Amino acid sequence: MLKTARETPLLETLRKYGASVGEFAGWITAMDYGNPLEEHVATRNSVTVFDVSHMGRYLIRGDNLFEFFQKLVSKDLSKFKEGRMSGPVLLLNENAHIIDDVMLYYLSDTEWLAVVNAPNIEKDRAWMLKWAKEWGYNITIKDITLSTALIAIQGPRAPEVIEKLGVKEAESLSILEFLRRTSVLGEEAILVSRSGWTGEEVRSHGYEIMTTVEHGKRVFEAAVKAGAKPAGLIARDSLRLEMGYPLIGVDIGDDVNPIEARYWMALSLKKRGFLGEEVLRRIYREGVSKFRVAFKLKKGVRRIPRHGNNVLIDGKVVGYVTSGAYSPVLGRSIGMGYIEATHSYIGFKVTIDIRGKTYEAKILDFPLI
Repeated sequence: MLKTARETPLLETLRKYGASVGEFAGWITAMDYGNPLEEHVATRNSVTVFDVSHMGRYLIRGDNLFEFFQKLVSKDLSKFKEGRMSGPVLLLNENAHIIDDVMLYYLSDTEWLAVVNAPNIEKDRAWMLKWAKEWGYNITIKDITLSTALIAIQGPRAPEVIEKLGVKEAESLSILEFLRRTSVLGEEAILVSRSGWTGEEVRSHGYEIMTTVEHGKRVFEAAVKAGAKPAGLIARDSLRLEMGYPLIGVDIGDDVNPIEARYWMALSLKKRGFLGEEVLRRIYREGVSKFRVAFKLKKGVRRIPRHGNNVLIDGKVVGYVTSGAYSPVLGRSIGMGYIEATHSYIGFKVTIDIRGKTYEAKILDFPLI
């Protein structure tokens, strides 16, 4: 964890558009722009622009990067190639518990880029270097977080904004593909990718632009002028909850393994030889005691399930909430958490204890929309 809060390099630009700022994972950034529910709806129905520069970014160089990361992460990278993102992959410890979920970008055979979660910027770098040394790989990791900006343009009208930014060729990208050193507003950006963490990269369109800080300020402003509504981390949280995307340190972490978390898209169970694999395979054979599931409360109930709230079946505590929010798309409160494996009845009713009062909810699978 960062000892002192850092400011997103775009902070003054965000304030120009009315950002309410706060601290998240050691960073001062935009929480909302006055109405996070409107920002959520605009992402699903139109287009929004997020500053996500609080995410950590590394340039990783070495001669055997594929071989190294194939051993380090949980997902099979055998089909990974230049111009592609990995999708989330897991860094696991020796006990198969989750250190972080990260995105890898294949820039070239000898240069990859990683985007890591904000709380783990120093931790993940140290972890990678530790195992590179342990296994005899000569790699270097340059932290470019503070010298770059990362901007997400999300929603069904995102292609219109991307075209106005001068990147029409990005519209032909498949999910998790990227263009490197492409022109945005007539200036070279590090990359433009078809990606995001709102679900719009899957449902309709989502793009992310990584570039220098000064260029990033101009890109953010141009996206707003092109029709994108500025959106903050509160809306981003409710959007990822609708999709069932877990948040490190809240829904997943070093107290759970990927089987319990049902984090299948970040895992390749057929893969052999990665860190934590033998323990993970044993867990898979022997079974787990809890599963991550989604919750949906009744319409009209505006109480939001919060981290640590107990989940009960017939008065018996059988689980706990890890995160919750109000979904303006569904018109009700939603959440996710862990339920004992013996009681993970998808489609069945539970009650959630919120500040001493219980509210009926349904156990569901992901995504919720």
